[in-house]
Amino acid sequence: MPDLEQLIAAARGETAVDLLLRNARLVNVLAGEIHPADVAVYDGRVVGFGDYAARETVDLDGRYLCPGLIDAHVHLESAMVTPSEFARAVVPRGTTAVVADPHEIANVLGLDGVRYILDASQDLPLAVYIMLPSCVPSTSMETAGAYLAAADLTMLFNHPRVIGLAEMMNYPGVIARAPDVLEKLAAAGTRPVDGHAPGLSGRDLAAYVAAGIGSDHECTTPDEAREKLRLGMHLMIREGSTAHNLEALLPLVTPYNAQRCSLCTDDRHPADLLNEGHIDYLVKLAVRRGLNPVTAIQMATINSARYFGLRQIGAVAPGYQADLVVFDDFEDFRVRQVFQRGRKVAEDGHYLPPPDGTLHVPLRSTVNVDRMLDLRLRVPQGMRNPVRVRVIGVVPGQIVTRHLFEDIVPDEGLVVADPEHDLLKIAVVERHLATGNVGIGLIRGFGMQYGAIASSVAHDSHNIVVIGADDADMAFAVHEVARLRGGQAVVAGGEVLAALPLPIAGLMSDLPLERVCARVEDMAETVRDLGGTLPDPLMTMSFMALPVIPALKLTDKGLVDVSRFEPVSVFVDG
Repeated sequence: MPDLEQLIAAARGETAVDLLLRNARLVNVLAGEIHPADVAVYDGRVVGFGDYAARETVDLDGRYLCPGLIDAHVHLESAMVTPSEFARAVVPRGTTAVVADPHEIANVLGLDGVRYILDASQDLPLAVYIMLPSCVPSTSMETAGAYLAAADLTMLFNHPRVIGLAEMMNYPGVIARAPDVLEKLAAAGTRPVDGHAPGLSGRDLAAYVAAGIGSDHECTTPDEAREKLRLGMHLMIREGSTAHNLEALLPLVTPYNAQRCSLCTDDRHPADLLNEGHIDYLVKLAVRRGLNPVTAIQMATINSARYFGLRQIGAVAPGYQADLVVFDDFEDFRVRQVFQRGRKVAEDGHYLPPPDGTLHVPLRSTVNVDRMLDLRLRVPQGMRNPVRVRVIGVVPGQIVTRHLFEDIVPDEGLVVADPEHDLLKIAVVERHLATGNVGIGLIRGFGMQYGAIASSVAHDSHNIVVIGADDADMAFAVHEVARLRGGQAVVAGGEVLAALPLPIAGLMSDLPLERVCARVEDMAETVRDLGGTLPDPLMTMSFMALPVIPALKLTDKGLVDVSRFEPVSVFVDG
């Protein structure tokens, strides 16, 4: 905190300020208007508007000035790079703060994973606030690398950048009053608790909200979002790399409820960070879809800050931290300069790195897979031909899936892939404890005619997920991921065609973002060469093992009917 006496003196003009930004068109998110202003900054804080004596003066020449952008909910791990590389990507785009849920790495490494994110993000020109993962593991229907109880979370609640409890995915546990879930809610105390309740409605939703859960980022329809707003939830409108909800939900936003709405990315892929952007892209998209520009900036700044109780960020006004973004116009939202705590950290797309460099935080290896891998799917004895099976149906552009049924004729008692009819095999191989667990199923929507793809990024428990047209290639792909000590691989005919090592918990690379992006694009192109039809097959595949998002998913323990929140067989009786 700056010295109050000096701050007051600077605000009164009794001493020179550090920085004066002249001739700005200020997007005032507190007053809800755009007006001319000269903005004075002292010791990392805004101290006033007007003509101040300053050690440095910058003429903005009528450009817009707004608060630093805030991502209300993001999993940094999904960018597949270290926190410092993530900052290098988003800070030049105007993002100066994110509220991160380190749920992914916590499912692999527990508290060590959370501490890694905290340690690796300290002293960056990007404020990384942490919501502690509430569901590690997310369900009992999969094997995670760790288990976090309420007592474990309590150990970190006093950290200055830990601000609440992250998305409570176990909404059935909340409704059923599961003791361990209630203990975590109680441990959060008065801190914010984020929600995750796709499709929840009626009295069950009311019970969920009554338990103290304050937000939701999983809405896909206006009706769902409207009900949650009416019950008092803060609506986080998500536009990520796989889940695209902004266009559908934007018509719901009005001048009367906009203060209860924020923008978030949830998961943002390397190519999208580089080519489209971050929260700046969401602001630009919202404005192009007709949202009032000031409202769009409010949803990207002050609304999130207020929801999370971050009283010093989110606005440009005396006493607020001088996190500032200079941009040309709302249509393209081209960011010219970015200041964090009054210090310039980016200009014209160029990132100005912190002087102390990047902190290296070591982590142990996290991939343990048995060499003996049987991916055959045997038909139970006594079943008549044709056999009815459950099939995961991919929904392009979404992380939800369809629960499909198919009648097939087995091949010598085995269910095999049928690429000609877009029916591939999918398996999830446990990789944390070498239990030997393998869940096997069928999937439609990837289009591959040959080969296999595998990844140690598989939400939420991040076992190894593999999809392919051939059992041998599927097994080979899994073993290649294990050899890399975590990563992604595309194989065909027993040959590795493209790969990306992810040595940090099997989730993140230590390479620069541009090189990670190039390898990811190379893998996607290689999958298309194998007949794949999805624009981002590896990202889509990573959500096929997520047993908290409807309708049908696969874990290392087998298929899960998420609508009923229970395991089901691949084979349908009768």
